[in-house]
Amino acid sequence: MAIRAERAIPAVDRVADNWTLAGRSYRSRLLTGTGKYRDLDETRRATLASGAEIVTVAIRRSNIGQDEDEPNLLDFLPPDEFTILPNTAGCFTAEDAVRTCRLARELLDGQQLVKLEVLGDEKTLFPDLTATLAAAEILVKDGFEVMVYTNDDPIVAKRLEDMGCVAVMPLAAPIGSGLGIRNPFNILTIIENASVPILVDAGVGTASDAAIAMELGCDGVLMNTAIAGAKDPVLMASAMRKAVEAGREAFIAGRIPRKRYGSASSPLEGTFF
Repeated sequence: MAIRAERAIPAVDRVADNWTLAGRSYRSRLLTGTGKYRDLDETRRATLASGAEIVTVAIRRSNIGQDEDEPNLLDFLPPDEFTILPNTAGCFTAEDAVRTCRLARELLDGQQLVKLEVLGDEKTLFPDLTATLAAAEILVKDGFEVMVYTNDDPIVAKRLEDMGCVAVMPLAAPIGSGLGIRNPFNILTIIENASVPILVDAGVGTASDAAIAMELGCDGVLMNTAIAGAKDPVLMASAMRKAVEAGREAFIAGRIPRKRYGSASSPLEGTFF
């Protein structure tokens, strides 16, 4: 007798699996940058393919109204369609980072949500943790909602959370390196100790890296170079979207334990002959 196939059940309820950042709810767990694309049209097409709702903007490198004679990024990624996340990319001192965030607040009609990064070295682009902590303290006291880029040190990550940052963003590997997650155990420790969103930021190279970050339990992944630097940025953006979704579903589903020896998918017990 033929057995009627049941209708497929959706894997994850996207609405129920929304995540919250600074009191606002989002569906997409992929955040994307807006730099390094060939032009602003490609920026928009890749962003749409990624499904990102939050896009980062380097205030020191992107025009969002500072120059009336240059194309405005906000004409291609308007704030009524996306959460524009100004960042302090290119800042090497706490003072410059704080000044940049205050400029962004003026340009974006008082927006408080910012991404803080203070670099310590031009070659490696590793964060300057002393300056990052100093800038974060000033910005939080000034009313900013600070998402902070840091290294994968669990102690520093917890200190930034305790200081009042709304999200902590440890690197997977150096910015733009594409090396993937070099120290998953540190990332896992940060996640286990956190009560704010943890997002991997920097070092993702391809879709499998994004999936691994989500399988660890990260709330999201932020990337720019991995998409914008691909041969086909729009197609890579689509791949990253699927990888983040797949990794999240795998995390929720719960992977099987790792074992030294195999176990048969079809056990011998209970066989007919």
